[in-house]
Amino acid sequence: MFKSLRLTLALSLGFVALPLLSAVSVGASSTPQCVVSLSPAATETLFAIGAGPQVQAVDTDSNYPVTGLPTKRINALNPSVEAIVGLCKTTASHPSAKPDLVIISYNANDIQQKLTGLGIKVILQGPPTTLNGAYREINQLGSLTGHATKAASMATSLQATIAKDVASIPAHPTKVVTVYFELDPTYYAYASNTFAGSLLKSLGVVNIADAKSTSIDAGYPQLSAEYVLSANPKLIFLADTICCHVNRAALAKRSGFSSVSAVAHHHVVGLSDDVASRWGPRLGTLMNELTAGVKSVLADAALWKK
Repeated sequence: MFKSLRLTLALSLGFVALPLLSAVSVGASSTPQCVVSLSPAATETLFAIGAGPQVQAVDTDSNYPVTGLPTKRINALNPSVEAIVGLCKTTASHPSAKPDLVIISYNANDIQQKLTGLGIKVILQGPPTTLNGAYREINQLGSLTGHATKAASMATSLQATIAKDVASIPAHPTKVVTVYFELDPTYYAYASNTFAGSLLKSLGVVNIADAKSTSIDAGYPQLSAEYVLSANPKLIFLADTICCHVNRAALAKRSGFSSVSAVAHHHVVGLSDDVASRWGPRLGTLMNELTAGVKSVLADAALWKK
């Protein structure tokens, strides 16, 4: 997911001000038979809520669920109208090869406007900045595909999982848990005003990226090695274990990092890049891993000796 991190972030920042829905009405009465998902997060949600059989093509980064995904793939970073308009199976009930619904997470090549101009319904679902935003997108996909009940159930289940994890964190008024959440080895990080960052914030930690985040970076500031070293985080989450093979041992080899508290005390948690960057059915898995990391730090008596 982060092999094109700089481009992905640039595209993401470019649509922050765009509306959630396209100009095409989403209130169509018929259930879409041919759905194209150009968003890995949307793909996960569609299959989780039972809309998988309706999905006939996905983007090249969609890799979950591990089985059942369509073989037709579209490059979401460089999509073409020609690659999309004729890919659907034609049947008696669906005589057109054009998709009924296309979901995008960024508007590369103005694909939203181009497809809309051809009468194709396009929904833009950008990265949410809050959990409520993530739940809204899940429920929206359910409503659009005829699976509203299952989508609502999934959102409710995620809420319950997250609430349970938050409640499980022991009170720690005298313990300040500083956290660095790394997106890639060039020190891009999650701040608290992202969906993943908001999960961390709910656990009562101090995110070191917050002090460096501005409205320009939209919650994804690029830190420096010097800044991370000076912040000396007690806990590090890595969301670049797949793309860049980063782990505690790799961190320790960076100049000065072997003495960082999280590295020295073995409080480095490797996450799946995909789970950490998608706002769908595996949000509960991400929250469980973040919670376990925070609890481990709080329980480590060596960190809190005076």
